Amino acid sequence: MKKDTTFFLVDSSVLPEVFSKVIEVKKILGKGTVKTVNDAVREVGISRSAYYKYKDFVFPFYETSRGKVITLYFVLENFSGILSRIINEIALAKANILTINQNIPINNLADLTISIETTGMIKDIKELMDDISKIDGVRRHEILARE
Repeated sequence: MKKDTTFFLVDSSVLPEVFSKVIEVKKILGKGTVKTVNDAVREVGISRSAYYKYKDFVFPFYETSRGKVITLYFVLENFSGILSRIINEIALAKANILTINQNIPINNLADLTISIETTGMIKDIKELMDDISKIDGVRRHEILARE
């Protein structure tokens, strides 16, 4: 990239559709569900040239979290196994857990913070948080901090 590059955070609804499709192609390639770029662009409906033109310049917002330390915050119901399920989701995403702090439950709810290092993750942080939010007993979830 050029040194005088400026970055913008723009809602995808106002951008040409090709940008969203380039990101879709990158996700498909990252998951390994297709063998070639040709297969991925055909599946999404853009040309190879459009993909190659934009692939190094278009990124989902959460992809900027790669290689960072992120602190996650949860409010959990107090029952056996819930922390284990959360840790398992983090492990499935290939994130590295750095710290875990859980407070004593008050009114049957406990606060939990987990700091993770995201270098090896195979999911983006949004996907991970969505997966964790589906666990029974997770009442609230948010990203507290990013390095």
